Amino acid sequence: MVYKKQCAILDNPFIRNINNFLSGNTILRHRNKSGNLCLKKECNPLFEVGDLLLAYLNQLSIDSIFGVPGGGIEPLFNALARSQRTGGIRAVVARHETGAAFMADGYFRQTGKLGVCCATTGPGATNLLTGVASAYENQIPMLVLTGQTTLSNFGKGALQESSCSGIDTVSMFQSCTRYNSLISHIDQFERKLITAIMTAFQSPPGPVHLTLPLDILRAPAPFKAPQYDVAQLSKTNFAVDLEQVEQLAQHLNKAQGLVFVVGSDAEAAIEPLCQLAETLGAWLIATPHAKGLINHDHPKFCGVLGFAGHQSALDILKEKHIDAIMAIGTGLGEWASNGWDNALLNNRLLHVEQVATNLTRSPMAKMQLCGNLKKICTELLSHAQKQQTSAQTSKKNKYSPYQQQIKNDKFTLESNPETCIKPQWLMQTLGKLLPSGTLFLADSGNSIAWAIHYFHPPERRLTARDGDKPLFRGALEFASMGWAIGAAVGTAIGSKNQAVVCVTGDGSWLMSGQEITVAAQENLSVIFIILNDSSLGMVKHGQCLSKAESIGHALPQIDYAAMAQAMGIQNVRIQQPNDLLTLDFNAICNHPGPTLIDVYIDPEEVPPMGARVKVLGGQ
Repeated sequence: MVYKKQCAILDNPFIRNINNFLSGNTILRHRNKSGNLCLKKECNPLFEVGDLLLAYLNQLSIDSIFGVPGGGIEPLFNALARSQRTGGIRAVVARHETGAAFMADGYFRQTGKLGVCCATTGPGATNLLTGVASAYENQIPMLVLTGQTTLSNFGKGALQESSCSGIDTVSMFQSCTRYNSLISHIDQFERKLITAIMTAFQSPPGPVHLTLPLDILRAPAPFKAPQYDVAQLSKTNFAVDLEQVEQLAQHLNKAQGLVFVVGSDAEAAIEPLCQLAETLGAWLIATPHAKGLINHDHPKFCGVLGFAGHQSALDILKEKHIDAIMAIGTGLGEWASNGWDNALLNNRLLHVEQVATNLTRSPMAKMQLCGNLKKICTELLSHAQKQQTSAQTSKKNKYSPYQQQIKNDKFTLESNPETCIKPQWLMQTLGKLLPSGTLFLADSGNSIAWAIHYFHPPERRLTARDGDKPLFRGALEFASMGWAIGAAVGTAIGSKNQAVVCVTGDGSWLMSGQEITVAAQENLSVIFIILNDSSLGMVKHGQCLSKAESIGHALPQIDYAAMAQAMGIQNVRIQQPNDLLTLDFNAICNHPGPTLIDVYIDPEEVPPMGARVKVLGGQ
């Protein structure tokens, strides 16, 4: 009798409707055409934690999340499916989680919006590590989302368990993120998400990691809309010490010979910075990170300093008349300082930074200043224009003969194109053939060395303006092979109206080349250029230069154009100079999909990597 009574209660229509509502379904009573009363089941829109997460990312105008789906993060992809149906944030599915992180990196560099990548539990999360570490070293704001098994299953040996009781991914991400946490209760979600996003943009910026157990992700959201304005909270506002700016202005005004060493963090300040250089008659040098930020035809530009840079940039620093060097927006690591060369790191240095921790690398500097670089440069320009005298004007043009010497040194190509493709010629020629404004990404290895030294972005305007982004990009600190392949996809998604070129090596392609199929699936007009020399070129030439054993660098001879053909991707094989010169790059850039260009380069040409060899040798 008790059993029947309980069944009767549970079968009550009111109770059934409550249960259906809680399970996401609503039972509506209505009459059909015959007038009979019947029940109609309608789907009640879900609003789970994943939907709330997307609502917050929507506040930041993010339109894409890069990742690989899996059971441990399925509720997030369910939310993405609901979002995509309404024209909201969508999923871009990478072929490997490292590629997803590289795509998020490229997306941020192009749009300035937070890059977001995601992966499932266990190997999905660990596969992200290389891309996240690369973003950490290059100070790229990124939100990294990983899944976990349900909380109640921690320690029970669940499939791909990556909790503190298994392969602890939170511990793994600790050293390559600015914020790193597991959300163990739904009430923590908003607080930890907001903290993570804010931290990603704070100084120093970088990736942040949240890992979400499956039961947290699939739970109903505690609120139906965001409770915070994350766009406002994540804005950075760096103060400027005007007294120190005045002191720096006096140093610059007194200098008889002045050089500006420009890093990538000076991107937002490039217009007043170039105007300041012109007003004071200062020479301009770029670090490899800032290559493409300044037009190489600018009358005061002396080339690139650092890895694979130009001798002219180093020579100007060694000139006796140079008594002040202002390094701005550069962390002065190995790549940017020519292996910590004392021609730069000496008591003539004035180090201006937006990231305070970078100042720990310049204890020898005459002066250090930290603050908003655009505000600092604007104040310095105002001061310089007020203090400008006829003496300064004559100083501005005093060393013009030396400028011509620098220009000749910088752009002379020693190798002429003959029967095989010289990588030096290839890089210079690409700069002439590609459409104006092309975004050029160079991968680690020989690709980045040849590109830093010989490639010059086409037709960059001489007078830089606010909002100009570097047309040349690389992942220079962590130097991950394959970075440019994924980053080119993310860059193209962030800017579908601009040509994107990725130059990579055959070694990198064998690691990550499958990501070209993402560009095909997304109909992205990305040009992938492979330097095909059947070797790990930097390893090969580095062993030779350092007189080490020649081992482990040989790769099989592979027809990469044929591989692209098998994928249904437009492809070209380049074996002689005329093969390249006859290409219609405008048509290729307008092709609705990627193009692979397989370039057979001279394998015996040694890239400009001497500074790196010296550091490896302990010099």
